[in-house]
Amino acid sequence: MSHPLSPSLRLTRCDPQRNMARFYEAMLQPTLFGEVALVRNWGRIGSAGQLRTETFGTPEQAQNALDDLNRRKCKRGYRPFVQSSL
Repeated sequence: MSHPLSPSLRLTRCDPQRNMARFYEAMLQPTLFGEVALVRNWGRIGSAGQLRTETFGTPEQAQNALDDLNRRKCKRGYRPFVQSSL
């Protein structure tokens, strides 16, 4: 059983004046029981961060939660992660 899951969400928030360097990641993953898990990881850049998993009965519910999370984080100043190429 496979669900068409969206790509993961990767955001950062950096403010040198406030000594702030944070990351926020979220992804949707199927569970063994046919549900969909929203797995979130956040913390200071360079740390392992904290991890939280929330399960939803349908992929639509999980996608709505991910979209809502993205909206709320962008309102708080988080921006999409852009990996620099060196």
